[in-house]
Amino acid sequence: MNDQLRMENYLLLLKSTVEVYVHGTLESSNEKVRKILHDSLHETMTHQANTYDEMVKFGWYQVQNVEKTTIMETLEKLQKGN
Repeated sequence: MNDQLRMENYLLLLKSTVEVYVHGTLESSNEKVRKILHDSLHETMTHQANTYDEMVKFGWYQVQNVEKTTIMETLEKLQKGN
């Protein structure tokens, strides 16, 4: 397994973990548990951002710029409910 594949897998793991922490934080009825989940969520999101930044730096995560007109067209479609 090469470094790029490891980073991709780690990024996917972090994204999945964020989802679990979000739901746990929202659904927790115990303040102490909620705080632990919230803190873990923040830490995991920081790891995700750092991993993403590293992948972009190495060219392993391709980011495509979208034209402003495409964004505006999409917003109009969403506002119209299409």
